Amino acid sequence: MSSPIISIEGPTSTTSEGFLAAAKSGGCAPSSYGSSPTSPGDVDPAIWDKIKDHPCFSEEAHHYFARMHVAVAPACNVQCNYCNRKYDCANESRPGVVSEKLTPDQALRKVIAVANKVPQLSVLGIAGPGDACYDWEKTKATFDRVIREIPDIKLCVSTNGLVLPDHVAELAEMNVDHVTITINMVDPEVGAKIYPWIFYENRRYFGIEAARILHARQMLGLEMLSARGILTKINSVMIPGVNDQHLFEVNKMVKERGAFLHNVMPLISDPAHGTHYGLIGQRGPTAMEMMALQDRLEGGAKLMRHCRQCRADAVGLLGEDRGQEFTLDGIPNDVTYEAGKRQAYRQVVAHERRDHEAARGEAIGMIKATDSEKSLLVAVATKGGGRVNEHFGHAKEFQVYEVSPRGISLVGHRKVERYCLGGGGEDATLEGVIAALEGIHIVLCAKIGNRPKEQLSRAGLRVTDAYGHDYIETAVSALYAAEFGIRPLAATA
Repeated sequence: MSSPIISIEGPTSTTSEGFLAAAKSGGCAPSSYGSSPTSPGDVDPAIWDKIKDHPCFSEEAHHYFARMHVAVAPACNVQCNYCNRKYDCANESRPGVVSEKLTPDQALRKVIAVANKVPQLSVLGIAGPGDACYDWEKTKATFDRVIREIPDIKLCVSTNGLVLPDHVAELAEMNVDHVTITINMVDPEVGAKIYPWIFYENRRYFGIEAARILHARQMLGLEMLSARGILTKINSVMIPGVNDQHLFEVNKMVKERGAFLHNVMPLISDPAHGTHYGLIGQRGPTAMEMMALQDRLEGGAKLMRHCRQCRADAVGLLGEDRGQEFTLDGIPNDVTYEAGKRQAYRQVVAHERRDHEAARGEAIGMIKATDSEKSLLVAVATKGGGRVNEHFGHAKEFQVYEVSPRGISLVGHRKVERYCLGGGGEDATLEGVIAALEGIHIVLCAKIGNRPKEQLSRAGLRVTDAYGHDYIETAVSALYAAEFGIRPLAATA
């Protein structure tokens, strides 16, 4: 019998019994080898305690916990060729994009409203839409207000690093123990192709001089954070022909200075966004190019492979955005935080994680029992909880797992347009899904109709719903065992 399934939508009961009842009703670690830690055994216990509920710093945690970004810091001191903060689309997942900017008081209202409705919430981040450290007074005021009301929430900032060194001491005093720095270069000549200008100490700098100052400040900030034990994630945008090969040097240098994770993200350069790169036709990398670069970086700084390039006002689990549910006009002026639902959810997650860890160990043991040296790429439709639990037609993304004698690892995700809207599917949409699944051997989902299954088969893609609601590791290990000649684990419904 399959073990209890956490309802990601979140039941209305505020008791652990209520959550567990919802979990049982169902409804519609992997071996990391250089990637984001997935279990307590991967890192020092003190570090695991910091990351175990942080969906960005732990791949395992992102199955269970949600983040929230509040857009309180609109001012920015660095111009990037891939950024246009004036653009907004409710369906666009991209850093710097927001639908409404907030004051610290408005942010507090919104955080409380989200915490009361989204029990998975564990992290509050400020990622713009400008720079959290440059617009420091608003960032600090927001954190001060929120932590008084919700003391157990983790605080996180994302910054370009230019004025980061000026605020490291205050970050430490506020117990901000997770910081993301966007570092796209360590060579100013490369940086001059990415950053037209910076504004530093009341003066605007351009070209190589600007990049040289930015690089020095980023390295100093990273070293200062590492010295204080604050965990750092480095975001790097992969720009083909500009810094794609150079990212090996970035990875090496940030590792030497104590970075905890390195997150290499694809350039998004749609001309409709109005960015410089979009307007000049600079292309982004393909999914296979991204994966190839990340594979070559293995052995350096640990990689984050589960990033979704979140908006600066994102709400929810990674891979979803519920921000439109929590616009200011829908939130009462007076809201009171109710801790019960979040506390109950954490009790259920603790039980589920123990069960999941046991299943993961069994799955990895089965894979290592094979004599094969081959690998499989498996795309999984999931809506959280670490399970195969999303209908193929409802999927907006597929998580991609590599299965090999080294173990099971999440190596990326493929965003797609939802195929099924109101009972039917569009052939053109399905063609886009098929294109997005380039290089995938097998697709796993909770359910799929005969028509899309047949069309996928004609395109050379195998797909099965035989492992619906199983843990992902259990399902992919069964596929691997069947593919390479040993008796598979029994699928459970």
